[in-house]
Amino acid sequence: MDKAICLGPEHYERMVAEWGNLTWFASGQLGNSDHLTVGRCIIKPGQKNPEHGHPNCEEVLYVVRGRIRHFVAGQPAVEMAMGDTITIPAGLAHNAANTGNEDAE
Repeated sequence: MDKAICLGPEHYERMVAEWGNLTWFASGQLGNSDHLTVGRCIIKPGQKNPEHGHPNCEEVLYVVRGRIRHFVAGQPAVEMAMGDTITIPAGLAHNAANTGNEDAE
């Protein structure tokens, strides 16, 4: 990608599931990034998002609120709370479970 691209909320990709919801702001699929994804994920209490990986990019997760247990293939689970950050290498399977009693963001 060799130019800046600005997208408004009408272009974001939103997914609603039983476990919570996900909004993508930047991704290859949206056409505004070749090597980066940026999104906002809400996981409901007692729920978890599906295990997945990102073959084209690393993922950085920052907990805005709530508590999660993050699972990364081949590693011990990591307990995370507001203000914690984890970086996951490209292609590594991972997912998160909300271990608190409020939405985790």
